[in-house]
Parts: sequence; structure tokens; C-alpha cells
Amino acid sequence: MNRKEKLNRIFLILLSLFVVMLGYGILLPTLPYYTERLALADNLDPDRINFHIGLLTSIYPFFQLLFVVVWGKLSDKYGRKPIIICGLIGFVVMQLLTGLATSLTMLYVARIFGGIFTSSVIPVSNAYLSDITSEKRRTKMMAWSGVAISSGVIFGPVIGSFLSQTDFHLQYSIGLLHLDRFSIPFLFAALLGFIVLSIVLKWLKNTARVNKFTARKVGLRFIFSKYFIVLLILSFVIQFILTLFETVFSIYGKDDLGFNSNQVGIGFMLCGAIMAVLQPVFATYGEKVLSTKKQITLGLFISGISLIIFPFFKNEFFVYGLIVIFAAGIAMVIPNLLSAVSLTSKKNTGRNISIQSSTNSIGQILGPVLGTWLLAGGFYYPFIISGSITLVAIGLVFFIKYPYKHKKDRSSVALIDN
Repeated sequence: MNRKEKLNRIFLILLSLFVVMLGYGILLPTLPYYTERLALADNLDPDRINFHIGLLTSIYPFFQLLFVVVWGKLSDKYGRKPIIICGLIGFVVMQLLTGLATSLTMLYVARIFGGIFTSSVIPVSNAYLSDITSEKRRTKMMAWSGVAISSGVIFGPVIGSFLSQTDFHLQYSIGLLHLDRFSIPFLFAALLGFIVLSIVLKWLKNTARVNKFTARKVGLRFIFSKYFIVLLILSFVIQFILTLFETVFSIYGKDDLGFNSNQVGIGFMLCGAIMAVLQPVFATYGEKVLSTKKQITLGLFISGISLIIFPFFKNEFFVYGLIVIFAAGIAMVIPNLLSAVSLTSKKNTGRNISIQSSTNSIGQILGPVLGTWLLAGGFYYPFIISGSITLVAIGLVFFIKYPYKHKKDRSSVALIDN
């Protein structure tokens, strides 16, 4: 393919990633308040609200975990485009159900449905980018994927906070569905998702299918390698602490710091902005200063220390400053891990990235659950414990070796340079 066609494909994939993460970001600052409103409407125990916040956060990645490898295998068999389209359709439906929910039960249904279908978008989109990118440019492309994801987390909380507080007086009910001002952010996300879905349907080209027998034969070799296992464990840790922080910070800001949804949204916006800006910087120039292993080590150290000291600062500006430092550490780790996974196999790129996404989902499941459980003992515990786990994980970095750099493995991981 020529350069123009490749850039168009990359743009459409990044746009899909952005809109899905925008929907995720919209919910972050509003979930504690939205859950509280629905819980009180259902006459539930107010002391159980934090439990539901954690469970609602975890149930989404739980169903992603169950289905992500299935989507990855289907994308290897039928191509990436049909699977991405399925994910975008599920995203639109999830946002509509969320915005029109009148009970916690409906909100749970929306999250489950969204988890099943949107689990295809991120890993399969990254596999698509990997298909059309050379090995030399893989880390940089994975960083731009991170930029699209982080950009959604930047703008999502701002849009969610702003639209949820609009002066919208219309209230309309159709059976179990209810439209009011709390519906606006999610209906907005659904509309954007529908527009992107229409564009992708028309303009995105499908990728070549992978031979089923060859994919299975090559895939088993890497799945059980020590190198791949270490990458999966590090991926788990980084997603565990990130989602724990996102869940606990929204509750911590609301209950302990006295933040409103706008202030909580600013915190998430800063986190996403720093990750969006720094991921391509580290991917492009990082190796000129530090090796990949040293970048991962430094990133884990920075994020771990910032988490440990986080609850000791109550000033709004210090809190935002620590969020910036935490996000910088995460931004140093994620693209390097994703690139390393994508380079382990040409034939099984879709499945390998999906396996990593499954590992990420386990971290995203356990992070909110453990975080909200630890909150019962005090706001210090989630931050200090997650920070300590991050520092311990640094020891795993020393086990990282790069099989694709060895001559004997080059034939099995060589990529098409378009």
C-alpha cells in the first residue's frame, strides 16, 4: 500500500480507539455520583454504594477478559475490520443503555454488554496497526495507539463532567428507559460512536487473514516462553495499579478531599493528557537516552513512589502534581510493553495482543475490587499497597530478554515493511 492509504488506515484505527476510550473517560468522574443516584432510587443501603462503584468498574473488564481472546482469534481468521465493527456497535448500544438506565440493574446490564463487545476494539485495533507497521516503527506506532487511548481519557472526563451538569429540564420515560440531564454525556458518546462506526464501515480496508494452522503452530511457542510470561505479569501490574487508582481517586476525591465532579474530572484529564503527550515522546526518543528495560524500570519506580506518598497530600495543586508524576511513570511503561508483545510473533499478533489484553483485564478487574475493599480500612491503604506492589514488580524487569533480537528468531518474527 502507498503512504497515503496507510496513513488513512492508521487514522481510522486511532479514531476508533479514541471514541471507545472517550466513552470510558466520560464515566470516570460521574460514576460515583451516578451510582449513588441510582442506588438511592432503588432504596439500597448507602454504605454499599462504594461496593457497587467497585463492582461496576470491575464487571466491565471481567467480561472483556472472557471474550477478548475469542475476538483475537476471530480477527486472525476473518480479518480485523469485521471484529472492530462488532466492537463499535456494542459500544454504541452500551452508551445508550447507560444513559437511559433507571436502576443499578440496568447499569450492570449495560456494563456487561459493553464489556463483551468493546473487548474487541483495543486489542484488534492494535493488531491492525501491527499488521501494517514495520518492526522498526512498531514501538512508535504503539505509542500513538496509547496517545489515542489517553486522549479519550483526557476529553472524556471533561465532557462527562460538563454535560452531566447542563441545565437540561426535559424528562421523558419509555417503559424502563428514562431520559434526563444525566443521560446527555452517554447519548453524546453514543452519537460519536455511531459516526465513527459509519466512517469505518465505508473507508477502512480489511487486513489479510492469517493461515489457521500456521498461527496455531507459531503461537504456542511464544505463549509459554518465560519472556512472554514476564511481559504479561508486568502488563497485569501496570493495569492493576492504574484502574485501582482511577476507581479509588474518584471516591477519594468525592468523600475525603471534598472534590466535585469537575475537580475529579480535572484529575483524570491531567492523567490522560500527560500519558498522551509523553508516550510518543518516550517511544520516539526514549531509547536514545535509556534502554527499554531501563525505561520500564524507571516508569515503575516513579509511579510506585507517587502512589505511596499520594494520600499524605491534601492540597488540590499537590494532588494534581502527583497525578502528573504518576501518569508520567505509566506513560514510560505502557508503549514499551505493548510493542514488546506485538514483536513476539508475526503470525499470531492478534492473538498475542489479545492475550495481553486479557491479562490487562484481570488487573482491571482486581484493581477496583481490591481498591474499594481497602478503602474500608482507610484512604491510605489502597495507595500505599498498590505503590508497594509496583516497586516489587521492578524485580521482574531483570528477567526480560528479547528473543526477537536473536538471529535464530528473526525468521519467525520478521514483519512486512510497507
